[in-house]
This record gives sequence, C-alpha cells and structure tokens, in this order.
Amino acid sequence: MEGGRPSLVLVYQAVQALYHDPDPAGKERASLWLGELQRSVRGGRGRAGGQERPGRTRRDRETLAGEGGLFRNGQMYAWEISDQLLQLKQDVESCYFAAQTMKMKIQTSFYELPPESHTALRDSLLTHIQNLKDLSPIIVTQLALAIADLALQMASWKGCVHTLIEKYNDDISSMPFLIEILTVLPEEVHSRSLRIGANRRTEIIEDLAYYSSTVVTLLTTCVEKTGNDEKMFIKVFRCLGSWFNLGILDSNFMASNQLLMVLFQVLQRDETSTNLHEAASDCVCSALYAIENVDTNMALALQLFQGVLTLETAYHMAVAREDLDKVLNYCRIFTELCETFLETTVRSPGQGMGDLRTLELLLICAGHPQYEVVEISFNFWYRLGEHLYKINDAALHTIFRPYIQRLLHCLARHCQLDPDHEGIPEDTDDFGEFRMRVSDLVKDVIFLVGSMECFSQLYSTLKDGNPSWEVTEAVLFIMAAIAKSVDPENNPTLSEVLQQVVLLPESVHIAVRYTSIELVGEMSEVVDRNPRFLDPVLNYLMKGLREKPLASAAAKAIHNICSVCRDHMAQHFQGLLDIARALDSFALSTEAAVGLLKGTALVLARLPLEKIAECLSDLCAVQVIALKKLLAEESTNGKSADPTVWLDRLAVIFRHTNPIVENGQTHPCQKVIQEIWPVLSETLNTHQADNRIVERCCRCLRFAVRCVGKGSASLLQPLVTQMVSVYQVYPHSCFLYLGSILVDEYGMEEGCRQGLLDMLQALCMPTFQLLEQPNGLRNHPDTVDDLFRLATRFVQRSPVTLLSSSIIVHIIQCAIAATSLDHRDANCSVMKFVRDLIHTGVANDHEEDFELRKQLIGQAMEQHGQQLVTQLMHSCCFCLPPYTLLPTWPRCCGRCGGHGVRQT
Repeated sequence: MEGGRPSLVLVYQAVQALYHDPDPAGKERASLWLGELQRSVRGGRGRAGGQERPGRTRRDRETLAGEGGLFRNGQMYAWEISDQLLQLKQDVESCYFAAQTMKMKIQTSFYELPPESHTALRDSLLTHIQNLKDLSPIIVTQLALAIADLALQMASWKGCVHTLIEKYNDDISSMPFLIEILTVLPEEVHSRSLRIGANRRTEIIEDLAYYSSTVVTLLTTCVEKTGNDEKMFIKVFRCLGSWFNLGILDSNFMASNQLLMVLFQVLQRDETSTNLHEAASDCVCSALYAIENVDTNMALALQLFQGVLTLETAYHMAVAREDLDKVLNYCRIFTELCETFLETTVRSPGQGMGDLRTLELLLICAGHPQYEVVEISFNFWYRLGEHLYKINDAALHTIFRPYIQRLLHCLARHCQLDPDHEGIPEDTDDFGEFRMRVSDLVKDVIFLVGSMECFSQLYSTLKDGNPSWEVTEAVLFIMAAIAKSVDPENNPTLSEVLQQVVLLPESVHIAVRYTSIELVGEMSEVVDRNPRFLDPVLNYLMKGLREKPLASAAAKAIHNICSVCRDHMAQHFQGLLDIARALDSFALSTEAAVGLLKGTALVLARLPLEKIAECLSDLCAVQVIALKKLLAEESTNGKSADPTVWLDRLAVIFRHTNPIVENGQTHPCQKVIQEIWPVLSETLNTHQADNRIVERCCRCLRFAVRCVGKGSASLLQPLVTQMVSVYQVYPHSCFLYLGSILVDEYGMEEGCRQGLLDMLQALCMPTFQLLEQPNGLRNHPDTVDDLFRLATRFVQRSPVTLLSSSIIVHIIQCAIAATSLDHRDANCSVMKFVRDLIHTGVANDHEEDFELRKQLIGQAMEQHGQQLVTQLMHSCCFCLPPYTLLPTWPRCCGRCGGHGVRQT
C-alpha cells in the first residue's frame, strides 16, 4: 500500500464494492485493492521481510498491545484495520473480510508481531469469535482457523486445548465455536501455509495427543446435553473425524466410548438427514483409515468392524427409497472397511476380521443400478488383485475367484449403453471414462479368473443366446479388455471369435461395430499366428475406415495389426501406402492419422532394403508436397499457415522407419532425407520466430538424424549453420536439444569434434546472455535444461574436446549458478552434468585419454571446486525442495510424444 494508512471508511467502501458493485470492473478494482491490503507486510516505512525497525523504542512495542488498540503503531495496516472491522461488527461482508485477513496474516506474517503481543492477540481473537458467533458460520470458521494457526505458532501458549475447554466448557452457547476451533486445530497441524518446523510440529502433535481424550469426553458430553440437535451432531462428528485423521486418538479409549455407538445409531436410522448422514459417514471412514494397522488397534478395529457390518439393512433401505446420497455414503464406508482389513482378509480369509462378508457388502453395492456406486470400490479391487498377484498362492486364488467372477459380471452390466443410445460410445463423457476405468480394472484382476476361461464364457453368452445390441456391445467391450492376456497359441475359441466378428453385417448397431473393431485391434496377436485371417480382417477394417464414426477406431486397429504383424503386412504395403496418400480423405483424429503412419513405417522397415528408399520417398511425398504448397502460398499472399500437422507426420515416419542395415551398407533412408532437407530448412527459416513450429521442426530433424545415424553427415554443416544463425535472433531452447542429438551421433568422430565444439560455443553465447538477465535462470528453465543436456552429451562423447576449450569455464560457472534452481527437469540436467563431469575424470574406463581427462578435470576443480561444493551445500540446505535431493533422471519433456524420458 502506498500513501500511508488507508482509512477505515475507505476499506469498508471497498468491501461493499467487492460484494455489491453492479459493475464487474468495479468489483475487480476493489478485489485487487483489498488483496494488496491483505498482502501488505508493514505499512509506512517498515522494513521488507518483517524485520523490526532498529530505532523502535520500548514504548513503540508496548503500544502493540496497549490501550487504544492492539496494533496501533502505524506500521501494521492490515492487522489494525481487521481488528477494528471485527469490533465494529457492521455487517457479514466486512466481518468476513476482516476475519479472513486476520487468518491470512497469522498464517503468512505472524513474524511481524513482537512476542509480547501474542497473548493480547489471542485474547482479542477469542473475544471476536465470542461476539460474532451468531453472525455467520463462515466468519466463525475463519476466526477459528486464525485461533488454531495462532496456537500452532505461539510456542508460549502451552496446553491450548485445555485452556479453551476450561474457558468455554460450561457455556452451552459457546460450544459451537469451541468445537469449530477444536475441529480445525488438528487439520492445520500439517498445513503448508504455516511457518513451523518439524520439531514444533512434533511438539504440537504430542500436546494434542495428551489432551485428545479430554476432547472426546467434551464431544460425548455435548451430544448428551444437546439431545437431538442435528447441527451439533454434525459439528461433533466433523470434529471427531478431524482428530481421527491426525492419528492421535487412543484406540482403546475410543473402542469403549459412547460416541462410536451414537455414530452407528445415526447411520442405521432411516430418518437421518442427508447432511448428518454424510458427516457420520465421513467420521467412520476417518476412523477406519486411522486404524489401518489393525494389529496395534485391535479393540477399536473390532468395534468398527462389527459396527459397519450392521449397516447392510440400512443400505438396502436407502436403495429402496432411491436415496443415492446415502447409498454412496454406505458404499464409501464398506470400501474403507475392506481397504483397512485387506491384509487381514488375504492373510486369514473367512476367519475373524478376515470375514469375507466384507466383500459381499461391496458386491451388493456393485449390484446397484448406478455405476457411480460400484466405481467407489475400484481402488480396493485393484489393491486386492495386487496383493494376490504378489503372493501367487493358488489356494488363495481359488477362494477369491468367485468374488472376482461376480464383480466382472456386474461390471459388464454397468458398461451397457442405454437401449436408445445412438451413435458410437463416447470416450470423453463421464460414462466413457467409467468404462475406461472398468477396462483397466478388468486387466488387473483377470488373472484370478483366468483370461481364457473368462473370454470363453463371455463369448458363449453371445453365441448361445440372443442378447440385445447393448448387451452384445458391453460383452465385446469386456472381451476387448482381456483379449491381449489370452494365449493365442492354438486357441480355437479366439480364431472363432475373430472369424465371427469380421462377418458382422453392416446392419448391426453402429456401437457394436465400433467396439468389435476395437476388439479386432486387440486380437492382433491372433492374426499374426493365423495369417489366413489377415485379408478378411483388413477388409473389415477398411469398411470401418470409410465410415466417419468408425474411421479413427479402424485406424487404431490397423496400426495395432501393423505393429504386431509386420512381416505378414509387408505384402500389403501398397495398400497401406494408398491409405497414407488419401489420409485426409478419411474422418480421422490427429492421433489416429499419426498412428496409421506409424504402422505403415513399421511395415516399411521390413521391406527389402532395395525397396525401402522408393517406398519411403512415396510415403513422405504427401507431407513434403503439402509443406511446399504452404511455403508457396506464404510467399505469394504473405499469409502464414501452420505446418505442424505435416511435420508431425514426417517425424513419426522417420522415428519408426528402422530397417536393419549391415556395416558398410548405405542406409536406404539417407537419400530420401537429403532430398527432404531443403523443404525442412525452408520451413524452419520461414517460421523461425514461432517457438511451437520450430519445436516441431527440430523434433522432425531429430528423428531424421536418428533414423540414418552417421548417414546424415552431409546435413551436419548446413544444419548446424542454420541452427546457429536462427538461434542468434530467436534463442529457442529446442536448438540446444537438437545440438545434443548431433553431439551424441557425431561426437566420437574425430573429423566432427571441432565443428561440434564451434557449434556449442556459438550457441552458448546468446544462451548465457539470456540466462544472465534478471531472474534469467528461473524464467528460462527449458533453456537451462537443454543447455546442460548438450554439455552432458559432450562430456559423454568427447570430454577432452570440451575440457580443453575455453567455454568449459563458463559452463561450469553457469552450472554453479543453476544449482539452486528449483525446477525439477532443469535441476536434474544441471546435476547430471556436474556428476558426469566429475565422473569422467575419476572413473578409470581404461581409455587412452583417461590420464588427460583426469588432469583437465583436476585443473577445473582446482579453480571452481570449492565454489561448486559451497553452492551445492547452500542449495541443498536453503533452496531446493526435498524431491530434488534424491538421485533421479529427468522426466519426460513432451518432445518424445509422451513416451517417457526424452528419447535419445
């Protein structure tokens, strides 16, 4: 805030404008102004960072808590104004703003207050919450949070729970806000907004644990005194759940406490309101989560186990009344019960608290007509499958198999589309996402039933019966989920299914055709082992490719067939080439079109070497012609068109065309890439200012270089020249990454090393200028990431060349400055460079140049080692988040197409 302390009237007017100004611009101005007031550290001439002014007198400090106002020293505008607004109690809006501001200041700026004012602040907040308890619940919550956050940071306030209970225990009117404080207090212990250390948190948790039984006793008394006050019950259950969540309640004490019985009585009553039912359900779930280590909480675990089993009747009543909210609550409780007792159930199924009635409860829920109910239990079934897979005990599998079979039956029914559904199944709506999760779950648990057995049973329901189209589609969907896990060797059922599917008439519902195409794509292994099906399968998929709703699914299936049946598909390459030429005549998604080209490239790589060059040229021709057309149009009318579609298609062709080339043979793709280079170069030059397009150009060139390896040597000089030229004007970090690929390919070639070093030096100069700007490292993490990838490649491929140059000094200095950068990928690249740099002079790999490397590294470390170690220690202690302190590899940057760590 500038211009001194704002008046109380001005602040009040701003609050009114925020809530009541009909002009949105006025609301926005008020919001920004009030936000600035809330964030103000110290007004006037106060020092940034909350440091006390050196000239402050004792009288100055005493006025913080003295007569006339808690914060009246002219330096704490937000504190003082909030306090005054709460005292005035003019309306809900101003009091809410003041309470929220007070909470925020305590969370983020508690250090502003001298310790001697803490007690006065505590008393003031308690007075405010008592005076405002009837104004609005949201104000009470904000003030409760402020008091809780104060208690957690105010080390001198010992036994805060005991103090609060002793102060307000006998006043029934104060009970709501007292319980609110006791609710948020455990929730705030692990809040990241509070500046408290691990030792203080431990002290707090121990203190809360000491008084936890007192809190539970207070809640029990409160329930007894208030009778059937629903609002009070909700508050009590929320508070109890909060203490359960912190994990500090004594389980033996809770096992015999009256509150547990009240909880289950509320959940058993048919007349319980929705809000109360949800609060009670949340509390039970928190309790079950808190006792996940069953063996150490045996008494409470038994009470909860028996209590939840009594809720089955209440669940059926909720289903009968079509009360979905309660049904969902019960399913949450049943699922949490199964999660908590999972290990017990697997260890001793059917015995004690391994009682398999818990699974029966979940299967009852799975039978509910709403798919949202069964979806709640998915995580448990995942975990159960994981546990049983690790144990790999046939006897256990036999026990749990019937439950999984029933689950799969329910899931197949839930996956059915509505009988009046038109068109193909949607993948992006809620139901489509549910079906995808079902598919994942089925794949994870099918081993318990047996893939072949399940697949055969599903097929028999179609073969022996006359199901409706929606049942047929759902069964095909589940079959598609498990098809890949069925052994395709000498399997007549799979062959029969494939044969029948490709004979489906075009008159069947289009959703059935869509899912059958997906099933065919998943059965590519069967096609590979039964080549006689290849022609009818391709004919069936081609019919789908020509129909708009089915085109993308058919393209994906053809891609799968190409990926698995490459050798058999070689005879159909001309057909694939014809599809690729007419790609844009089909109604394909971008992903499906790229997938088709990927499949075509995989088959292309299996052709005889003498045919590959011509076929690759034909495959690339469509994309190259399109790029030339865009460039011609731009030079004619000056309008810029987006070439990324064609660049991505070329990239996927280069990436997956990997023929086997013997030593001494000319790479069949070399000539084609040389012919395409001028078009890629011109495209790069034309769009050099557009980072997105330049990224795609570099990605395409990267895969072209990787495709032919050292066969791309003729491109090296013109490519590096253009990279350096453009980078001087537009420092796109992808050029640094492309440079690292070139170093990886050619760094060990004696004749290329000096040229690559010149490239590095030319790229480093504008890079250092960019990173030396204010906040340069933080503002350009991608550049840092790619720079040190390039430097690391040099260390790996030609360390002596780099270490003997003058640029190494500047790179090390940049690395030292970047050690404190808290960007995950950039920091990983910097640390990997430092590690590999040191390692190359320490690890004796018996190469001829080891002694020279050792000498050069020694010289570099003699000059920069102390500074490097000092900076690393400082960064570890004060700058970097914990996850950066563990050794790791850089994560995916996205340029690989989403396939993990950047492909090299």
